Amino acid sequence: MLQGINRIGQSWVGRAVVTVMFGFLIASFAIWGIGDIFRGQVKTQVATVGGRDISAEAFRSAYQNEYQNLIRRTRQTVTPDQARQLGLDRQVLGRMVTESALDEEARRMRLAVPDASIAQAIQADPNFRGINGQFDRAQFGELLRSNGVSEAQYVRDQRAVAARFQLAESVSGSLPVPVALREAVHRYANERRALDYVVLTPALLGELPAPSDAQLQAFFDDRKGTYRAPEYRAISLLVLDAEALAKPADVTDADARSAYERLKGTRFGTPERRTIQQIVFTSPDEAAAASSRIREGAAFADIAKERNLDDATLNLGTFAKSEMLDPAAAEAAFALPEDAVSDPVSGRFGTVLVRVVKVEAGSVRPFAEVIADVKREVALERARADLQRVHDAIEDQRAGAKPLPAIAEERGLALTRVAAVDRQGRDKAGAVAALPDPAPLLQAAFRSDIGADNEALRTGGDGYVWFDVTGVEPARDRSFAEVRERVDGDWRAETTAQRLADKGRELAAKLDGGASVADVAADAALKAETAGDLSRSSTNSDLTRAVVTRAFATPVGKAADVAVDAGRRVLFKVASAAMPPFPAAPQEAAASEDQLRAALAEDVLAQYIAVVEKGIGVSTFPENVRRAIGGET
Repeated sequence: MLQGINRIGQSWVGRAVVTVMFGFLIASFAIWGIGDIFRGQVKTQVATVGGRDISAEAFRSAYQNEYQNLIRRTRQTVTPDQARQLGLDRQVLGRMVTESALDEEARRMRLAVPDASIAQAIQADPNFRGINGQFDRAQFGELLRSNGVSEAQYVRDQRAVAARFQLAESVSGSLPVPVALREAVHRYANERRALDYVVLTPALLGELPAPSDAQLQAFFDDRKGTYRAPEYRAISLLVLDAEALAKPADVTDADARSAYERLKGTRFGTPERRTIQQIVFTSPDEAAAASSRIREGAAFADIAKERNLDDATLNLGTFAKSEMLDPAAAEAAFALPEDAVSDPVSGRFGTVLVRVVKVEAGSVRPFAEVIADVKREVALERARADLQRVHDAIEDQRAGAKPLPAIAEERGLALTRVAAVDRQGRDKAGAVAALPDPAPLLQAAFRSDIGADNEALRTGGDGYVWFDVTGVEPARDRSFAEVRERVDGDWRAETTAQRLADKGRELAAKLDGGASVADVAADAALKAETAGDLSRSSTNSDLTRAVVTRAFATPVGKAADVAVDAGRRVLFKVASAAMPPFPAAPQEAAASEDQLRAALAEDVLAQYIAVVEKGIGVSTFPENVRRAIGGET
């Protein structure tokens, strides 16, 4: 091709043609964005704070750190999509924007932190102390290296943190707490009320007349959107995990026997446990002298008493051998008969003598009883080892456009066909569909389409799931005939609730007119109840959070009624209110004041940060955030 272009360029006509052709190419590159490279306008930062950018790489690193911390805190598998649904990306970006804004403000105010202060803070950090309790330079360097941070970077970060702290303290430190605020909080937290009440149920209303077709049709027409059928999708699933690959029937009795001998102490029985006492000596000579005395007839307990050891120090507890922290002491203790004392043992925590107080024999279930469980255990272990190979093989077949049903049949795996499922994971009958890790799977399935090539998803364990969307049933309005029975039930429930609310208002008006709860209850053949010493946090099956909240908003001597659930209301009258005196004790007042000061400081600091960010100017780039961490934001 290049030779052809070269030949064309030999004549003036050819040169003109080539010039025009390349001109079009250059113009098209400029239109489609290549020109940005030359103009320097390609933006990859996730935010700009003042005149400084927060790079996509810095955001990605901070996000991944928080993502891993989230998994460690929850001790659960958290998918990237779930992390974004929790707003983790927004939290990380918000924190980085706030830190950058405070850094800019500190630079504008020319705040500086002396080197001596930074050095003192680092040396005081307990993470960098050695076994002697002092700052350990070697441990400091090792921790920084293990976290991929240079010393210069760490010092720079600490300087920034210290400057931010100075700003925060200057704005929100040592805020005065008004006495009026403390009194208001005291009243809110400590007020107590007493109620007379009665529970209203639909039985009070009598039988509800049957609705006419016209009533139901009108009810349906007013709420047609409520009965709209959601979009449903048909999905074929191929799940690959150890359970799917395991073939217990292929495990021979000999292999099962070998595994049983290896696992029987932990999986198929209870290990021997021993109750142990221990005396720790400051030197091997002391331990040897005590051991000699015991061999001559001295009691172990007498030696412990001479050393002023209480029972909590003397008694280690009851352990299996694998549960003991000191391997040397464990070996000695589990080699002794009951009530025997060991020779001196050089253990992890010094030289010790151990005594076996009690031996609880272990038990093991016989092989014939657990052979099926053993074979399943062996099959699962083999399947886990083979999982990645099978995954890669299926991926190759998918890349070759082989259909999921054919792959499942060839590999002896189950293909699950879900006839219809909505975005909430429910089928047309409203039942929850059996899906592996439904949240990420449903998200991916409803982003896909029929015939699309979908990536395999990781399941909650170590497995994978491939899926194909095989059908799409769009959302639609259901006809009245389709949902008549449901409409009838909804009409009855709503009508009953409305009638009960009307009855509650009628009876509340009687109470406000001077009637007592006992009189109202007697007229309606209901049971009057009394609740005293109620706080704002007091609740039970009748006095729910909504009832108690309304009771504290109702004046003494007045009545109100509140819905408890779909079929009950509580009608009450506030009998009395009591307020304990404002605390005069310095300790009580100080504790309350400290809590309020912390809350005030948090509010003031948040407002200050908002003002700083507004003054400096903050721009965020959601598309770059999405690119930095992948997926949708």
